[in-house]
Amino acid sequence: MSSLQHERMVMDAQEMSRALTRISHEILERNKGSQDLALVGIRTGGVYLAQRLVKRIQQIEQRDLPLGELDITLYRDDLSIRKDQPEIRKTSIPFHISDMKIVLVDDVLFTGRTIRAALDGLMDLGRPAEIQLAVLVDRGHRQLPIRANYVGKSIPTSREEEVQVFFEELEQVDRVSIITEHTG
Repeated sequence: MSSLQHERMVMDAQEMSRALTRISHEILERNKGSQDLALVGIRTGGVYLAQRLVKRIQQIEQRDLPLGELDITLYRDDLSIRKDQPEIRKTSIPFHISDMKIVLVDDVLFTGRTIRAALDGLMDLGRPAEIQLAVLVDRGHRQLPIRANYVGKSIPTSREEEVQVFFEELEQVDRVSIITEHTG
């Protein structure tokens, strides 16, 4: 049996850019500016999005904004059942998170388990005043009571579909696609 992949693009580069600009404004509006605000991207896709959000917010506010990168590998709840050894990457949060308003950034919100792991990772580093969540895509199918504060686009999917975010930094193109496996 062979399997074929079908890709359906749901966001192009322009739509991704507009969504990030909107999220940047929503973050500033909700937080009444950028005072005591920092963004932390979840490796890997969340880091690229957090970098872009920080650039937009800095352009609007005319001030620097702390930016961090969080690797959640060791906080995952499926480590004991995974067959492959996970690759541990670097966490880099070069500022104290205690008493800060942290916007956690990820590319796709699915079951909520990645965000739960990220929350555990952040709490090991300090006690933020508040943690908010920004995602480019919310695809539903939550297994934990987690909801994003800022969403680029909600895309209803089936469990059999995969949402892939392609980044200019990696694949030389920005887009979001739904990938479906067809066996034949």
